[in-house]
Amino acid sequence: MAKLQKSINNARKRFLSPFQEYWTKRNYIILLFGIAILVLGYILMAQSPWDGFTSLTLSPIVLLIGYVIVIPLAIMLKSSFFKK
Repeated sequence: MAKLQKSINNARKRFLSPFQEYWTKRNYIILLFGIAILVLGYILMAQSPWDGFTSLTLSPIVLLIGYVIVIPLAIMLKSSFFKK
């Protein structure tokens, strides 16, 4: 019984999650930067004149950059890209 428990513990130690080395500190920083861009976009959208330049034109562009470029970039970049 003790040998079986020891082999199970060794198997757990050898198993590495594929996400452990994929998500690095830089991925999280880019993700937080994307969330900050989204917050900025929604703040720009909430500006007082509803038909102004910032709420009708600038905020959708900022939100589009956050949702379409920065957040997917944080998800799809591997850590080997940063080690160059």
